[in-house]
Amino acid sequence: MRRFVILLLASSLAVLPAGAFGFKWKSTPVDGSRTGVTCPNADNVEAAMGRMEGRTYVAPNGRRFKGRTATARAARLMLAAQPGMADVKEAVGFCPTGLERGGAENVLGDWAVDILMEATAAETGKPVDIGILNHGGIRIDMPQGTVLMDDIMSMFPFRNYLCHMMMKGSEVRALLAASARRLPVIGGVKATVKDGELLEVLVGGEPLDDDRMYGVASIDFLVTGGDSIFTGREMDQVITTDVLVFDAILGKVRELNAAGKPIEKERDGRVVDLSERRSRD
Repeated sequence: MRRFVILLLASSLAVLPAGAFGFKWKSTPVDGSRTGVTCPNADNVEAAMGRMEGRTYVAPNGRRFKGRTATARAARLMLAAQPGMADVKEAVGFCPTGLERGGAENVLGDWAVDILMEATAAETGKPVDIGILNHGGIRIDMPQGTVLMDDIMSMFPFRNYLCHMMMKGSEVRALLAASARRLPVIGGVKATVKDGELLEVLVGGEPLDDDRMYGVASIDFLVTGGDSIFTGREMDQVITTDVLVFDAILGKVRELNAAGKPIEKERDGRVVDLSERRSRD
């Protein structure tokens, strides 16, 4: 290997003018353009990834790669791994537009926190007025088109459990005020901020009542102080369920799929940022 690298380097330098040294790099997007490969599900591996004919790899677009090429060797390994990945390649739903994360309010976060509020209420039998989730708990966007189990696992990979707690309105206000520069993912709430200051909070369409107790759905990671959002020591009647975020989300996706319904959501304006910088964007 060392001899090969030296020879390759020498041949590269040989074509340069005397006294000149340098390298040229060429990048190739890993997008399936050479082979036509797309992401497979459990039922379309050959159509999506191609097949092996002896030691030759036949790509979905018909190109053939002999067995000693890097492409053929990589394809052989990937195709051999597919049977063991069948469970996570199950098609569990369909999203016609895709749902994106990121930003002060994002449509994937809205969709997820609303599901977690519903699941927490069903699991605990307690009223849920507000949902709070951290942006970092959602790791990738919802893809457009067929949604695989693997996509949901990649979106919500952490072993976070649903929690229910009671919070006084003043505590909710303090939490949102402390994070007004980038509010967490919120449900049941409409919050208006400007230049890092919390201006207004509505819960269920009504002004937040500092003296009222509200039912809040969240996750154990946050209740114990994760992302510095809040800590359970300051909350009342904290209930930690044995339901994972992933299971709650997957259950909803399966429910929609069984009913022939797509995964869809639109922003509803639950976060309003009046900052001058934001208004110029």
